[in-house]
Amino acid sequence: MIPTQQIPNPTMPTCKTPRLLEGQKALVTGANSGIGRAAALSLAEAGADVVVNYIGGEEAAADVVKEIESRGSRGIAYRADISDEQQVQAMFAEMCREFGTVDILVNNAGIQKDSPFDQMTLEQWNAVLNVNLTGQFLCAREAVREFKRRGVVPEVSCSAGKIISMSSVHDSIPWAGHVNYATSKGGIMLMYKSIAQEMAPYRIRVNAIAPGAVRTPINTEAWETPAAYEELMQLIPYKRIGEPRDIGQAVVWLASDQSDYLVGTTLYVDGGMMLYPGFATGG
Repeated sequence: MIPTQQIPNPTMPTCKTPRLLEGQKALVTGANSGIGRAAALSLAEAGADVVVNYIGGEEAAADVVKEIESRGSRGIAYRADISDEQQVQAMFAEMCREFGTVDILVNNAGIQKDSPFDQMTLEQWNAVLNVNLTGQFLCAREAVREFKRRGVVPEVSCSAGKIISMSSVHDSIPWAGHVNYATSKGGIMLMYKSIAQEMAPYRIRVNAIAPGAVRTPINTEAWETPAAYEELMQLIPYKRIGEPRDIGQAVVWLASDQSDYLVGTTLYVDGGMMLYPGFATGG
């Protein structure tokens, strides 16, 4: 076996994304950094106009808008706490005023407040559940209302609308020290599947992406040193960390008509982490 440190972590190819989403309007929550930023830029490359939701980091959100516009699409930054019902409703209303409608929702925003279970406070529990789970509910509900109001526009898309919930491999893999986070992701799984079941007859597609380890600010400690990276590679059979663009490209495909028959499915983008690599030589 080639030692991990000898395996390069290749950069993602810079090939141009086909404009599969020309004329569509997307909202990405938590889009000013990390996976959300990559999703917003990938959607823009594919032709969608994008609302960049953020709660902090106004300058970073403005930079994402500039990058969206450099890709030939329109971008708007909108500050809203997705765990607040009134702010979510105001954000969707503003998007419909500016863009006319919404075709794609990427329910990405999420937080971590880690703690040993017996030391976890109610504030830490509620904060994570309010953003990661309730926030996705509030945004999905507003999107569905607009999808049902507008219906299918065949020249735009085969479906009336697409919701992509950002989950995690921890919707299935337990994670000690992160009980609130893992619980939120497990909740997302049954929430989006239940919405998908109910909304499929309206030609509304709801699916999820479950990233594994991705090089983002939320998990810097897991990859910033050679020792940390080497340890992380023990969990990833493909022997490289994910890049935000890996997820962004998956978002584009799930939002496009190329995946029109995919309903209520989780796409694991994890380099094989869900293969339980600890069992490769044992079990």
